[in-house]
Amino acid sequence: MSTTADNPTPPAPQARGGRDGLSLIAEGQMMVWLTGGGFVISLTMIVCLVGLIVWKGSTTFWPSPVTQLTLLDGRIFAGEVTRDETYPPRDAEIDALGPEHAPAARATLKEAAGESRRRLLRTGNFDVSGSHFNWVSQFQIKVETKPDWILVVERLSWGRFYGEPARMLIDGVAVAETPESVWNTFREHHNARRDAWRQQVHIERHAIGALNRQLEAARLESRRIEAMHGDGSPQHTAALAGAQSLAESLAPEYAAFQSQIDAIKAEDARFDLVLRTADGTEKSFRLSEIVRIYPANRLDRADKLGIYISRWREFLFDEPREANSEGGVFPAIFGTVTMTLLMSIAVVPFGIMAALYMREYARGGLVISAVRIAVNNLAGVPSIVFGVFGLGFFCYFVGGGIDNLFYKERLPSPTFGTGGIMWASLTLALLTLPVVIVATEEALAAVPRSMREGSYGCGASKWQTIWRIVLPRAMPGIMTGAILAMARGAGEVAPLMLVGAVKLAPELPIDGVSPFIHPERSFMHLGFHIYDLGFQSQNSEAAKPMVFTTTLLLILIIVTLNLAAIWLRARLSRRFRASQF
Repeated sequence: MSTTADNPTPPAPQARGGRDGLSLIAEGQMMVWLTGGGFVISLTMIVCLVGLIVWKGSTTFWPSPVTQLTLLDGRIFAGEVTRDETYPPRDAEIDALGPEHAPAARATLKEAAGESRRRLLRTGNFDVSGSHFNWVSQFQIKVETKPDWILVVERLSWGRFYGEPARMLIDGVAVAETPESVWNTFREHHNARRDAWRQQVHIERHAIGALNRQLEAARLESRRIEAMHGDGSPQHTAALAGAQSLAESLAPEYAAFQSQIDAIKAEDARFDLVLRTADGTEKSFRLSEIVRIYPANRLDRADKLGIYISRWREFLFDEPREANSEGGVFPAIFGTVTMTLLMSIAVVPFGIMAALYMREYARGGLVISAVRIAVNNLAGVPSIVFGVFGLGFFCYFVGGGIDNLFYKERLPSPTFGTGGIMWASLTLALLTLPVVIVATEEALAAVPRSMREGSYGCGASKWQTIWRIVLPRAMPGIMTGAILAMARGAGEVAPLMLVGAVKLAPELPIDGVSPFIHPERSFMHLGFHIYDLGFQSQNSEAAKPMVFTTTLLLILIIVTLNLAAIWLRARLSRRFRASQF
């Protein structure tokens, strides 16, 4: 017979901070705060990074006023202030002011705890001064002004130029010598000279380029016949005669085009704009080499907005210039989008087929387990390894074989045996293949078994069940894998440096020249363009703003491609939502 002593009443739980005496860990509140804190920290990091890129990238093209600084030692600098900072000056900088100004500078610095402000001035005029930027400390400045008529010149080469209008020359005669008259005369003729320059470029690239392609095709045909029938054979002699006849027939066209170019250059040589720098040096410019010019300190908000839009238009639709630090990135935009689409077309079908076989057809065993482990491990292989593989297998082995079979006349210059957009797309397809396979397998496994059994019960075959039941229900998950693969592939840079991405490739992989699609061509990529600007540019300070702008553009392109895929995934999900358990 049990007694109270035999079954003592358990003690009441001690209150430890939670409701009803439960601990905070048992109740879960601590984990809520911990996970919520992690979410907030992650979101803050992302927002700060994207915010920095958006701010820096969107303000790059806004025109800034030009400041002219006269220093105590007599030097004069004029340019745009790019940034300022506080720093402790060295004694040598103060001593360089001389005995007349050094004591006052030391006294000023002593009051400021030994620190001074300094500004980085984009002074340009590299062909005159030998530098693009100059640091100027506050204690060095004697006079600071904003000249009314100083002009900012964006030109085809040598970077920006800052100067005041001195005179306008036509046929060597000064037709305007006051700043306002020089500016008005320049504006009368500048657009016409730029249009003539564009016409010259069009003739050189397209008209003369078409003639050169015909001559090159005839030369390659004669080399092909020489390889087939031997040097000096009747066939080879006839091919050489045909090439010579073609060259003679095209000579009048070439001469006509060259005469047009000479006429444009002769007309362009009649006009010269002379600018005077802050230190009095004069520099003459042909109107055709000036891309954009404006009086920075006379602009109202509407003028600044017009320049801002004009720079964005140039950035999106023109080719780069000045070692990629100026101009546009249209070839890089085109190459990035084209490569990403080709990569997606290559990786998604093969990834789905591989996942279908492993999940639906293959019997479980050692081989399939090893394959799954290998696929998962491939996802962690550094991307540069895939680049080395793509260079060796696609470029040298496959591409070299294609050249030996079909392009012998072009050797030793490779056609497919070097980097190109097709090999870059296939390399990145291999890189992102594990992502698609794993996502597809998980999506297929998530389809309820009851759906398969119902399909079999209605008399459907295995393939009919997969095609009509499994794949449609798994398509949203498959599209998720495709989106992840697309996002990763579009941002990769290291493999592309080995298999086709180059610093400058004005010829696009797709154009209006037969055969219209050129998978063997090298291409530009926004990611590689960012790397080149940030680490390979001669003028790194001038290229720094372009890094943020190009990064912003790359993010927008990736987001656009992903949103299109997400929209398609949402449509598929809504279509089969009613059929899902």
